[in-house]
Amino acid sequence: MSHITTVQNWLATNNLDIAYVSDWKNIEYFTGFSSDPVERVLALFIFPDQDPFIFAPALEVGSVKQAGWQYPVYGYLDHEDPFALIKQHINDRKNNPTQWAIEKGSLTVERYEAVRHQFPQAEFAGDLTPVIQQEKLLKTPDEIQKLIVAGQYADKAFTVGFNALAQNMSEQDVAAEIDYAMRKQGIMHMSFDTIVQSGANAADPHGAPKTDLIQPNALTLFDLGVVYQGYISDASRTVAFGEIDDKQKDIYNVCLEAQLTAQAKAKPGMTAAELDQIARNVISKAGYGEYFIHRLGHGMGQSEHEFPSIMEGNNMELQPGMCFSIEPGIYIPGFAGVRIEDCVHVTETGVEPFTHTSKELRVIPLR
Repeated sequence: MSHITTVQNWLATNNLDIAYVSDWKNIEYFTGFSSDPVERVLALFIFPDQDPFIFAPALEVGSVKQAGWQYPVYGYLDHEDPFALIKQHINDRKNNPTQWAIEKGSLTVERYEAVRHQFPQAEFAGDLTPVIQQEKLLKTPDEIQKLIVAGQYADKAFTVGFNALAQNMSEQDVAAEIDYAMRKQGIMHMSFDTIVQSGANAADPHGAPKTDLIQPNALTLFDLGVVYQGYISDASRTVAFGEIDDKQKDIYNVCLEAQLTAQAKAKPGMTAAELDQIARNVISKAGYGEYFIHRLGHGMGQSEHEFPSIMEGNNMELQPGMCFSIEPGIYIPGFAGVRIEDCVHVTETGVEPFTHTSKELRVIPLR
């Protein structure tokens, strides 16, 4: 409820009547209830001076109550107009509120227009997106503990993936072995689709596992994470399957130096841009600057991509409790790709990683 109180106080300070939270991950953050409603409407409405309520598909109402939500929850059937019912429940508390706050970073145009249809006098004066970003920015000790456990499962997942590498296995086969092993350990959701990319395929930073067989004497990139009690892990490791040539070793060692240097130098008071530049300088000095084609990192917590971005131009200072990735990469089209990533949390003196799988080049014998 403390997070909701922050929004209530913000609404009161800014003379806003109501806040409409539409993103299901943000609803989970505020309420403890987690469900992706897909095409159905799931919403949280917060008022400055009254109890909030959840509006959900009828089939979710029981689950909302079981999640510990202590305030009203209202359901709707598939054939009903959800926004007409929402209007009734809102007007029971505050008749025709005009000053609204919405998540401008995530509310769809369709649902924005549905609100406008029901409340034609509404003015969308408040943007909830930066308010929620700031509220999520500094993790509590309890949140950090959940992220630590999620990181421990990611380390286990790496071990499964490394052990599954074989010349008769495809990238998709290895990814499936990882996901299956995590399911057997009680992890029902990965943070994102597990990535396994071998050889030249790894030069696509956001590529997906293919039916291609794992390449011998080449680098194989793993990017994975799990969801634990609503919080995620996200980490990348690149290993050699068989003996690799000097060029592959060189790009690996440069990427490793960039990651280790940035992680060692990260501390409160420096800016996100300064941290990005530390890693980028290492890679550029080695002659691979043109192949490092993304930001150094991103925030994380309940999702694998949260605020802020660790990148050029972001002069936000790092603070204790912030959690983000440090993931330099070198991607040479048609040849190979390397990414090495830990997510970390900022302490009073530096950062601590959530994953601990060795980052030294690991050579896995052909089999």
